[in-house]
Amino acid sequence: MPRLATYLNTLGQTEEAFTFYASVFAPGAPLEIHRFAELAGGPGMPPLPAEDLDKVLHVRLELPDGHLLLGTDILASTGQQVRVGNNTTIAVLCDSREEADRYYDALAEGGSESTGMADMAWGDYWGCTLDRFSIRWMLTHQG
Repeated sequence: MPRLATYLNTLGQTEEAFTFYASVFAPGAPLEIHRFAELAGGPGMPPLPAEDLDKVLHVRLELPDGHLLLGTDILASTGQQVRVGNNTTIAVLCDSREEADRYYDALAEGGSESTGMADMAWGDYWGCTLDRFSIRWMLTHQG
C-alpha cells in the first residue's frame, strides 16, 4: 500500500520554510536535510554553481499524524522556475517499481508534463506527471 506525502518546491527558501513548518506543526521534530553538494559531480548530475551546493536537494519532516512533508529548492541556475502548478506536488511513496509504474501510467494518461519513470542519481526509481486535472504527482520507489 503506498504512502502519500505533500512535496513542496521553493526558490531557495526550503530550509527556512521547513524550519517554520516544523515549529508550527511538530516543534522539536528533526529535519532530515540533504544538500545538492552530496551529489555534485556524481553520475547524471549537471555541474552546479558553488552557490547552489548548499541548497536543499531533499528535506523530510514527519508530522505528528504520520503525514510526510517533503521538499526541495528549485535551482534558477538550471533554468527552473517556481510557479503555480509545480510548487506543490502529491508524492506517492510506492512499495515496488511495479506499483510505481502502475500508478504513474494511470495518472499520466491524458495528462502533460510527464517525465517518465527512471532510475535517479540519488538511488530512487522516480517519475513525475501533471494529470489531466492539472494536479502534479510524483511517484517514487526507494531502490
